[in-house]
Amino acid sequence: MTIQQFDNALTIMRTGNNEEKVPVIEGLTHSSIVLSTLNSKYIHSSLGLRYLYANLKELQDNCEVKEFVIHTRPLDIVEQILAARPSVVGFGVYIWNIVETTNVVSLLKVIAPEVTIVLGGPEVSYESEEQLIVQTADYVLTGEADISFYELCRDLLSNNAPDTKIMKSKPVDLKDLEMPYQYYTDEDLKNRLLYVEASRGCPFKCEFCLSSLDTKSNPYELTVFLKQMLTLYERGARNFKFIDRTFNLDINTSLQIMQFFLDRMTDDLYLHFEVVPDHLPRKLKEMLALFPENTLQFEIGIQTFDQQVQTNISRKQNNKKSKDNLIWLKENTTAHIHADLIFGLPGETFDTFKDSFDQLYACKPHEIQMGILKRLKGSPIIRHTENFDLRFNPLPPFNILSTDRVDFATMQLVNRFARYWDMIGNSGRFKHTLDYLLADKPFDNFMAISNWIFDETGQTHKINLKRLYELISQSVVALFPDQHEVVLPQLERDYTASGLKSVFNTLNLYAAQVKDATKPSKLLQRQKQHMQ
Repeated sequence: MTIQQFDNALTIMRTGNNEEKVPVIEGLTHSSIVLSTLNSKYIHSSLGLRYLYANLKELQDNCEVKEFVIHTRPLDIVEQILAARPSVVGFGVYIWNIVETTNVVSLLKVIAPEVTIVLGGPEVSYESEEQLIVQTADYVLTGEADISFYELCRDLLSNNAPDTKIMKSKPVDLKDLEMPYQYYTDEDLKNRLLYVEASRGCPFKCEFCLSSLDTKSNPYELTVFLKQMLTLYERGARNFKFIDRTFNLDINTSLQIMQFFLDRMTDDLYLHFEVVPDHLPRKLKEMLALFPENTLQFEIGIQTFDQQVQTNISRKQNNKKSKDNLIWLKENTTAHIHADLIFGLPGETFDTFKDSFDQLYACKPHEIQMGILKRLKGSPIIRHTENFDLRFNPLPPFNILSTDRVDFATMQLVNRFARYWDMIGNSGRFKHTLDYLLADKPFDNFMAISNWIFDETGQTHKINLKRLYELISQSVVALFPDQHEVVLPQLERDYTASGLKSVFNTLNLYAAQVKDATKPSKLLQRQKQHMQ
């Protein structure tokens, strides 16, 4: 639809054989609406914005999608948004971008107070009134806003602005939605993760997750969905990240989707699925075994193996079947297995979490994601706040600081453990060394290494790779001297595979570096350069 068509008295929208009269909106500029969000990295793309854009109907030609990353200066973001001369700006707000988006919205309201700002997304859908960003913005749409955003924009641009600031979106019937996948650009297909969903919602009630508020999982009509996937595939898409909370809930649907991609297998095809760990029937296993190497990644939520903690958070999980399936996947498929644990759940102790970690490590997933419990607004986990003395960080990412079972100092130890585990255990750079480091006490041994590295460096970030190899060797000398002779050849194998240019034997492998306390101050370096 062209801009000129908005000058007509009526726009006729045809849906099948029905005709619906839509009132014309006078005075629209080319970018009356800007849809925006701040992604955590450039490689990510916003499926939510594309859904909103896809369902803007006659307003679509007057909308522009602008994605940014959270590290971009707020002032630069505002400049780019205002360059489109919008009347309405909609922001998708999440736990990972709430601080940066608040800064952007605050600046927008100072520089261009006439622009109407609409917020949506999980982070502003609950406890809305208490949030600074909501107080600054003009409107908030809670829940699934695929349709309600269009309706609000239509009213705003027709000078029929609602009196209510915070509006609850009506439930969405997936059959009524326009699919968003055609709005992935060629640049997206080439350089970004493509998020897709074959269903929305989750039937499980795990209280740490916002999906626990859903009543069920609602699938898209499969032939319609696969047609969209075919179009993406034919355009060159080879990286599909499914965001379904329970991809293998309906096995017949899972099999058809897997077969669709198996029939179109190429060397560069890569599929990511979130998988329920205790639900892998034989037919699905047989199909998974057919996929070649470097094709599949499974994100498998374990969270805890402690049955009482599982009961506390309303999580139903067959632990034995989950472990058996993890081991089967590792031994019988080439899938990359990314398994999740969460520390800080109500009722979890340091020792029960250690036991969960050791059990999961024995299943040999490629990665163990060590999550720290976060207080997602609206999630039922807060019902345990008083009984388990849950104390959350008041600032993003709203992580747990202590419980009645875990004090703050212990929480910090596990936070550092998680950071070092990501650098060492999950990186894939120490795959020969890791088993020798951890031996028969994975959690205890890595905790000792974690504490030693932090005591030595005071850092959990910005440790270069060469230095990390040195620190691991030195920690073994200090903590497990009898094992150093066994660990060292494995560490050298990993170092050689890393591609670092220096020779392994030239590293400081045996003693911690002596800290130089006599380095010249850099305080006056700039001034001295002017005087030279």
